[in-house]
Amino acid sequence: MRIQIDSEKCQGHNRCYALAPQLFDVDDYGAALVLNDGIVPAGLEDTARLAIANCPEYAISEVASEVASEVASEVASEVASEVASEVAS
Repeated sequence: MRIQIDSEKCQGHNRCYALAPQLFDVDDYGAALVLNDGIVPAGLEDTARLAIANCPEYAISEVASEVASEVASEVASEVASEVASEVAS
């Protein structure tokens, strides 16, 4: 899981930092920053989702991972090929 903050939306409420200091920090101006390049360590996914849900400005979002997107594309291609084979039979 990977998260990001839209710095244009962040108003510095810092609920994310209060809920998940393992995932967020605050800059000198009070704006939130993601730690670890936004990569959520295993076991902290629910904490990240809690922070996302509690942002009053909706500034935090989950980023679809490239690996997950690639796997989904491959699975979709395989399923489409199987369906096409069955239809042709």
